[in-house]
Amino acid sequence: MDKQAFIETLQSKFKMVRTEAGYTQDSMSHTIGLSKKTLVQIEKERILPNWTTCISLCALFRNSEVLTNTFAGDPIELAQVISRGHCVYPLYESEKVYWETLETRNGYVLQFNKGNKIYRVLNDQNQPVHASYIEREIRTFFNKQTDLQLA
Repeated sequence: MDKQAFIETLQSKFKMVRTEAGYTQDSMSHTIGLSKKTLVQIEKERILPNWTTCISLCALFRNSEVLTNTFAGDPIELAQVISRGHCVYPLYESEKVYWETLETRNGYVLQFNKGNKIYRVLNDQNQPVHASYIEREIRTFFNKQTDLQLA
């Protein structure tokens, strides 16, 4: 797949990604950094999104099933290969300095980042599954996930 095919494919998936995420056109345009008018034009396939908009969509909605199924995997990985000719996989060992573990339960870990002040939950495979600036929101998510593991 080349850059043009990637852009054209994403153009046809914009609305599906937005509806999958439960976003309105207003909230999606704000999140992606577009005017609502431009978003509508992309969704109606009247204009193509630019490369930066495509990367924003893939990065901000990386966990989208629509994108994962469309590209048979991680859309950011594919975008890196298209753009750079290869993909770089980050090594996160040094980030351990920033994360404080607040609670561990049923294989899940609740953490707080001392630098950027976000909270996150890691699953039993040590992968981040949810993040938020709002402690109450992340604790609710953490409790639901760990309660599901008990059932």
